[in-house]
Amino acid sequence: MAKRNKPETIRSRIWQEEAEADNPFAAKTCHCAGYDVYGDLLGNARWVEYLFLLLQRQAPLPWQANLLEDVALILANPGPRDLSVRAAMNGGVGQSTSASCLMAALAVGAGQNGGAHELALALQGWQQCGLDLNAWQSWFDSLNDNERADIWRVMEHFPGFDPHGVSCATPVLQALQQCCTHRPEGEGALSWLQKNRTSFEQVAHNPLSMLGVASAAFYDLGFNPQQGEMLYLLLRLPGAAVHALEQMPRGWVHYPFFADGLQVENDPGSFSE
Repeated sequence: MAKRNKPETIRSRIWQEEAEADNPFAAKTCHCAGYDVYGDLLGNARWVEYLFLLLQRQAPLPWQANLLEDVALILANPGPRDLSVRAAMNGGVGQSTSASCLMAALAVGAGQNGGAHELALALQGWQQCGLDLNAWQSWFDSLNDNERADIWRVMEHFPGFDPHGVSCATPVLQALQQCCTHRPEGEGALSWLQKNRTSFEQVAHNPLSMLGVASAAFYDLGFNPQQGEMLYLLLRLPGAAVHALEQMPRGWVHYPFFADGLQVENDPGSFSE
């Protein structure tokens, strides 16, 4: 007697679907953490509220949604000085596919020099040290003891601080000030960071970076290091995309980087748009 196969069941605490009666490959209803996505959330929820729901499996409080929206805007376009954006631009000017440009941005932006791994380390610091400056110093001194050298190199600068900076950049100060407006003064890591920024910078021997602001915001929002790492990669992609798109029709002749290092043999002549 043939053994009867049981239907496959997809188990997820995040997502539940009910199939259409006439098509088992199409969903009739989709629920995220108990909310009907297309019946209730669509038209009523903001994108950042849905994003928070996906990650935390609960609806955000108003201050959480507003803070996450600010962070999303802050991180949306790191600009062409950022290495991940530069990687996407390189792909764009080389006529790579759109997916290749974004994958290049993700690959370069995943590291620990302003990348997502540094963000994850900074979040680990917030979890372990909280609002204790002395604890932060001890944590950094022992940070590299647990790192696997075959995956990540030794961390050479304090996570969340700019290793090339002399003073805190103006956009970083503006971002920190705005992010502190969503909770009563004195509450949370962001407020503490604003009050103790100069002392923290002395401990880190470098000025605060935008990544440092984002890490404090993610900590206040309750994201763990893995969630923060994913979110940091995701929220920085719009800038990588638009800068790659800008370079695609322009060609390498008008590329803003490396022009002095390009030597063209048998140059057919000047190029005009």
